[in-house]
Amino acid sequence: MKLVVVSAGLSVPSSTRLLGDRLAAAVGRQTPVDVQVVELRDLAVEIAHNFTNGFPGRALSAAIDSVTAADGLIVVTPVFSASYSGLFKSFFDVIEPEALAGKPVLIAATGGTARHSLVLEHALRPLFAYLRAVVVPTGVYAASEDWGAQGLDGRIERAAGELAGLMNGLTARPAEPGFVPFEQQLAALRPAG
Repeated sequence: MKLVVVSAGLSVPSSTRLLGDRLAAAVGRQTPVDVQVVELRDLAVEIAHNFTNGFPGRALSAAIDSVTAADGLIVVTPVFSASYSGLFKSFFDVIEPEALAGKPVLIAATGGTARHSLVLEHALRPLFAYLRAVVVPTGVYAASEDWGAQGLDGRIERAAGELAGLMNGLTARPAEPGFVPFEQQLAALRPAG
């Protein structure tokens, strides 16, 4: 299965990329995946050009193709002004809205303080709900003080397990009267055509 990590980190090295790598490794411990990383920093100019001329450049087109063909996504952004970065939002703005419908997504963010952790619920989750992706219940936020601290590893493993389960089409509920299999639930979310 193909897992794509979209990282909006700007620095090198980047804590945003580090979190994406740790999440991808955790998913890989749950299910076999082929991991590809899309670094938005490298696509910034092509994203801007796409807005002005309406056409993606070669690298941006390849990144969009990877994201839309993935079996699952891990999306990670640094927090800017209590929300996702403009580069992160701009990338998802150039993707056709229906392209992510029904796609399993793990949302994650990094920031300097734990006070920004609500970015997961107030910015990222609504964005991917609008795109009709299937967002795993556990989002992962890593503040500066979380690196090496207790708790981050547990959140990473829990979120990775949830994403691996969605990618494999598994459900935690046993079949019961009125139960709709996961595959049928996903099919109902996908646009016709």
